[in-house]
Amino acid sequence: MSPSKSPRPEPSSSAPKRGSARTAAGAPPARNSAGAPAGPPVDAARPQIRPKAEGWQQPMDAEGRPKLQFAQPKVKQPPKHLADMTLDERTARATELGISGFRAKQLSVHYFRHYTSDPEQMTDLPAETREQLVEEFLPPLLTEVRRLKTDDGATIKFLWRLFDGAMVESVLMRYRSRITLCISSQCGCGMNCPFCATGQNGLTRNMSSAEIVDQIVQANRAIAAGELDAPNAAEIAEEADHAALGEETDFAESEESAAAGKGASSSSGVGPQRVSNIVFMGMGEPLANYKRVMNAVRRMVDPAPEGLGMSARGITISTVGLVPAIRKLADENLPITFALSLHAPDDELRDELIPVNSRWKADEAIDAAYHYYKTTGRRVSIEYALIKDMNDHQWRAELLAEKLNARGRGWVHVNPIPLNPTPGSIWTSSEPEVMRAFVNRLESLGVPTTLRDTRGKEIDGACGQLAAAEE
Repeated sequence: MSPSKSPRPEPSSSAPKRGSARTAAGAPPARNSAGAPAGPPVDAARPQIRPKAEGWQQPMDAEGRPKLQFAQPKVKQPPKHLADMTLDERTARATELGISGFRAKQLSVHYFRHYTSDPEQMTDLPAETREQLVEEFLPPLLTEVRRLKTDDGATIKFLWRLFDGAMVESVLMRYRSRITLCISSQCGCGMNCPFCATGQNGLTRNMSSAEIVDQIVQANRAIAAGELDAPNAAEIAEEADHAALGEETDFAESEESAAAGKGASSSSGVGPQRVSNIVFMGMGEPLANYKRVMNAVRRMVDPAPEGLGMSARGITISTVGLVPAIRKLADENLPITFALSLHAPDDELRDELIPVNSRWKADEAIDAAYHYYKTTGRRVSIEYALIKDMNDHQWRAELLAEKLNARGRGWVHVNPIPLNPTPGSIWTSSEPEVMRAFVNRLESLGVPTTLRDTRGKEIDGACGQLAAAEE
């Protein structure tokens, strides 16, 4: 689907009514008759910093607005891989090659259950056709260039080179009761958000379904080799105060979230021995690569040997707000978790902070998120990067709560996250006391809120830091 060609829905009648202007310190700006801010917010305590790209030149379109790339350039596509196909399609392909269709199932077991593409380990396949089968169905997709590991060993960032030389990154994190993999869906990103390192690279191309899935398979291979250490006591204690990546389901359905971590054993303290949670929060805008991302998700949840046999409830798809694609996602009949990267409740700031807001406004994105909840019954996560003196004022917490509560209660959870630093930018995260005040204000207004963990900052592996640089 091409979001740029989809019709924009009319603003929902569920949008909150605008209140009268307030003039106290930290209050929202006055609004004109159309409901838009009439001037800058009044905040006697702290300044209002405007977004500005620093250390790089933000691409602009012919009208002087930040450029958006929804479609990938015309480039050579990666070779077709077993993970791009259903099991029936693999069987049919084997038959076309004059090979028994049963061999496709055997190959699928090796890849999805044993995480191997090495023909030498496939001793149940005939020696004379083993190489041919692997070459046909398991072409190399991701070549590891480098991995960085945190000092405690519980987080690994992988840098992968794809078949055409493009680079992507993924981040593997072990928590107390889950293993989460933050995966990429595009080489670069076309959403041009000025605070995100990935967005500074622009969009090179979409990743194939198999390239997306292969990040998980290779991460599982590393886990099986014992390369991911357990979190230390201090990190486990910190989990009590922060929501970890992959925890988006916990606030909604604790029993189903536990099911997402197959192999986890809270009583033994061992935890899962493979990736249990997936977050599409790596490089790229997942909903701008809709077809391939959804095909990859189905490979994740398909039972082995067709796929990895993961729980859909352990998969989170995040977007900056491609409204038509959000509505399409709601109709997929998959109980995945949806996260909206909002970062500002008012269009005045969000237009500058999230360039796609020029296409679909904040209320339209929130309406689409609420539609996802109404359609699927799955509670939605609102992601909100707290940026010092930019979007962390109390009046914005109040406006956010106003907008969310106007659509109902019990449908949403807010995950603020301290902004992670990126090269060439002086932007920084909010002060701890400001973050606490922001969270407390949302909670006092009846919005469930949890500050999120920022694991991997020291290896540039936290949210917004992935840039796929070799040096």
